[in-house]
Amino acid sequence: MIVKQRLIFILYSLCASVFRGSQGQFPITQNVTVVEGGAANMTCRVDYNDNTSLQWSNPAQQTLFFGDKKALRDHRIELVRASWQELTIRISDVSLSDEGTYTCSLFTMPVKTTKAFLTVLGVPGRPEITGFTKPAKEDDVITLTCTTSGSKPAANIRWFRNDKEVQGSKEVNATGKSFTVRSSLQFQVDKRDDGVAYTCSVEHATLSSPYMTTEVLEVHYPPYLEITHSLIIPQEGQYFKLECVSIGNPIPEAVLWSKDGGELPDIERMIVEGRELTITTLNKTDNGTYRCEASNHLGTSSAEYILFVYAKDFPGPTTDPNSLGPHGPDHALIGGVVAVVVFITLCLIIVLGRYLARHKGTYLTHEAKGAEDAPDADTAIINAEGNHVHAEEKKEYFI
Repeated sequence: MIVKQRLIFILYSLCASVFRGSQGQFPITQNVTVVEGGAANMTCRVDYNDNTSLQWSNPAQQTLFFGDKKALRDHRIELVRASWQELTIRISDVSLSDEGTYTCSLFTMPVKTTKAFLTVLGVPGRPEITGFTKPAKEDDVITLTCTTSGSKPAANIRWFRNDKEVQGSKEVNATGKSFTVRSSLQFQVDKRDDGVAYTCSVEHATLSSPYMTTEVLEVHYPPYLEITHSLIIPQEGQYFKLECVSIGNPIPEAVLWSKDGGELPDIERMIVEGRELTITTLNKTDNGTYRCEASNHLGTSSAEYILFVYAKDFPGPTTDPNSLGPHGPDHALIGGVVAVVVFITLCLIIVLGRYLARHKGTYLTHEAKGAEDAPDADTAIINAEGNHVHAEEKKEYFI
């Protein structure tokens, strides 16, 4: 009888523990993050289950799977594993609309549920640069705008001028569950921007490397000319060449050469080939100012070179006469130096004159000192005459 009671107690304890286990546990799930277009596995587990079914529901509370039975007709959703302890399903080709809270239910009494959030990352579209119409003119103000759509969360846009990063203004707009991001650059162009590459770079968590697009600027500007020469010290009898180096966009038209404001005087010795002027044999008559001129549809430019031909075998100056520039020596500096020297000289003359005048007066007064100390008039006359005898010996002359 005692043994029978003990067996009944043990069976009752086991049943009670099983009942409490099934009633006290909750399903176990995990949040999932997936890139748009990818596949997401949603797993629900229980540590103990007494043949009670598990169920997955979507954010709209539609049943996807009840145990191994598919409830929703969606070819993207399939069963991966179904048992009393686990229910795993796969959602393929995930879209942003699939994002939300999914529910796993354990059908005990009462029903136990656990939530899992599916996060879908939106892949940004490839960027496009707009707002620039080729070509631009020098000093034009242009705006470059880079746009990318479909990112979630919002993508980050960076700008580069060649290889150096520059800052743009950013604008983010929500489009449903995704974002459209724009970034703009506004600047005034000059000839240094011609051929410069502006690159828009889009960065996002879904990208292994940034998306990039590049716009190469084309800037039109007037020509700029410079004359180069083959000899620093041109001498009689030498071969001499001048080249008119020009930059401009469009490329300047044919170069026009002139000398001293007129045509080249000796076309037999002065040969023009494209941008080069060659003088086959230099002589003194070639001295003068040579000018080259070129133009495009935006303007005309010119440059000048002063040629001085030295005698044959002359050692020549140590510097190129053209290096003095158009204004020659600095006359203002020379005038200033001369003025300072004159001022100092005048000051010295005045000081020296005053010193000599003062010194001479004191000396002549000192000659009469014997008369001042005499006790009477006769003695004073005698002393004055004595001093007068030696006056010629004490005189000093100033020139």
